[in-house]
Amino acid sequence: MKSSISTVCATAVLGVAAGQVPFVLAESDRKAANTSMEQVVIIGSKQDADSMAGSAYVVDAAELSKFEYTDINRILSQVPGVYIQEEEGYGLRPNIRIRSAQGERSSKVNLMEDGVLIAPAPYSGPEAYYFPTAGRMSTVEVLKGPETIKYGPQTVGGAVNLISTPIPESAAGAINIEAAEDGESRIHAWYGDSQQNYGWLLETHQHNGDGFKSIDRSSRDTGFNKEDYLAKLRVNSTAGEGYYNQVDLKLQYSTEISNQSYLGLTDSDFDRDPNRRYGISDRDQMDNEHAAVTVSHLIEFSDSLSLKTTAYYNEFERNWYKLDNGGGYINAANLDPNGADAALLSGARDSFTGEYLNIKNNAREYESYGVQTVLGWSATLAGISHDFELGARWHEDEVDRFQPVDRFAQVNGSLVYVDTVDPSASNNRIETADALSLYLFDNIALSERLNLVAGLRYEEMDTDQTRYNLDRSVATRTAENSTEVSLLSLGATYQLNDAWQLLAGVHEGFAPAGADATATDPEESLNYEMGTRFTKGGLAAELIYFFSAFDNSVTYCSVANPCAGGVTAGSISQGKAEIDGLEFLIRYDFAANASYQIPVSFSYTYTDTEYTEGGIGDAQKGDIYAYVPESQWAAAIGFVATNGWDIYLNASFTDEMCLDTSCERSGTDTRFLQTDDLLIFDLSASYPMSETSRVYVKVDNLLDDQEIISRSPAGARANKPRTAYLGLEVNF
Repeated sequence: MKSSISTVCATAVLGVAAGQVPFVLAESDRKAANTSMEQVVIIGSKQDADSMAGSAYVVDAAELSKFEYTDINRILSQVPGVYIQEEEGYGLRPNIRIRSAQGERSSKVNLMEDGVLIAPAPYSGPEAYYFPTAGRMSTVEVLKGPETIKYGPQTVGGAVNLISTPIPESAAGAINIEAAEDGESRIHAWYGDSQQNYGWLLETHQHNGDGFKSIDRSSRDTGFNKEDYLAKLRVNSTAGEGYYNQVDLKLQYSTEISNQSYLGLTDSDFDRDPNRRYGISDRDQMDNEHAAVTVSHLIEFSDSLSLKTTAYYNEFERNWYKLDNGGGYINAANLDPNGADAALLSGARDSFTGEYLNIKNNAREYESYGVQTVLGWSATLAGISHDFELGARWHEDEVDRFQPVDRFAQVNGSLVYVDTVDPSASNNRIETADALSLYLFDNIALSERLNLVAGLRYEEMDTDQTRYNLDRSVATRTAENSTEVSLLSLGATYQLNDAWQLLAGVHEGFAPAGADATATDPEESLNYEMGTRFTKGGLAAELIYFFSAFDNSVTYCSVANPCAGGVTAGSISQGKAEIDGLEFLIRYDFAANASYQIPVSFSYTYTDTEYTEGGIGDAQKGDIYAYVPESQWAAAIGFVATNGWDIYLNASFTDEMCLDTSCERSGTDTRFLQTDDLLIFDLSASYPMSETSRVYVKVDNLLDDQEIISRSPAGARANKPRTAYLGLEVNF
């Protein structure tokens, strides 16, 4: 790494910086600019989402407060077109896909916090082994369609932007204290203030638990401890006195220790106890820390012209010490959890002479930094209203791996250390990337009814990978990959009348290949959507058809999801593919009388995937995408009384999913190649104790239904069981 976490603040504050969003404010919004500009949005409100030339969804603060979710999987379950592959039950490292953009660890989704790329190495290693603490966020935005072209490098599916707690307009704060089963507890607290020319905020989110699984013959729990700290400072000029200037500083630091494993269960053991873990995973543990700094400057030259620049620095260090799934005895290539290896997994037999369990130090250091800027200009040209955005970003990132393996034998059911094996060249490597991106976007109001959006994006990136001998005195292998791409997008909305709106859009999708993918072209697709929206009174509905044609579908190879032949690094071309589907969303607020309201919502996604031509990977013509459900839906109903108490019930359903592309081939035995259907109910209720405080209770997985949610890479794993929570929130 070029610097340690202790020097992050000093390094980043020397930069200047930017957000990749529109910064020309409407006059009605301009009064709030002083206290909200550090919140960088890509959509805005639910009403803004309902008027965009493309599918968009906003989970705002009111929605988040209903269930006080800390698991991003549960937050996104209500969003149509978003697919979740759960892993450990807490959402620590989610696998998010948008419109079937394949990518484990959310690697094909553009992840941002406050408009800044947040994956540890978005270009050289896009798998997001770090994910921001969802419990401290004020809003979550999901953007699909033609406007995603502004937020590269991943444009095949869409973007997720997490919006942090804003600096308050005056002295204010809040504290939320929560306790739950399995030793789980949480504290979320913040306080801040604003004056005419400055503002500040301090925040912390502390979350820990013992976990819901039990390890054979071990006293170690399967829980986690995560601490997150945030500070913001704003300095601004006085509005109305010359050009308005504002500088924002944001500092964030977090640590996590979680006793999580990739090792699952045999199906027979899962049926007996889905919350069991084999003793050979006793040593598995993730240990990481993350630090980030952003410095932003906004200048408003006039009501129609503004410029915002942001410098950012992110650093992430991790060691996931766990059973080796890529070269030791327990690995995806030779593990047979439902057959010959069952006795070893259960501890019924010891290791034979020369037969070892490899536990790898999956240690990596990530660094990413850059400067991005957006010029916003509103103008009327030839009688037509335009909102222009011109954006640019320079970015560099790096992944440094040094991953020795400790060998253990199993003796009388316990792990006994044998020796340490030095890392191979593939586990002793550095991957780097540097990129320049530019975009021009125009929102054109052709008439009161017809609105067009048009965008152009240019990406130029160079990646390389260097593998070393043990002391890194000699490079044993180098690989380089350079890519240039220009992408176009076009969208339109037409307002038929006060209630009905039509929308359509097309954009070119792109995802870079891995740093060592010299023989693999980047992923490219052409993405279409069309649909209609209806809004009248308290009723809002949306129906959108989407279609994507992939000229080259690329899979990122990882330990969690190995490619053909057990490959756990680089990228493989899977060939051509076509994806189409439907997204449906409806919301309605009943207001039967003056004493209560009954809000209801329902979302549904249907998806059909097919490889139309095989590549060099394991996909064949006619295969389907892995971990994409054919159908999924979410429904919610609430009862809200005017005196403040409320109760909500959420339901979410996910169809069974295939583990790999082969599971629907004729004659294939699918017993161990599919997950289960999953239907989950969550219940919450709150009661106001005063004007500034409330107590709430909630139950996740009300019916205690546990199914196989994942089989990758080594056995069946279950979702979180029924868990009850009690919380107190105080605002001051």
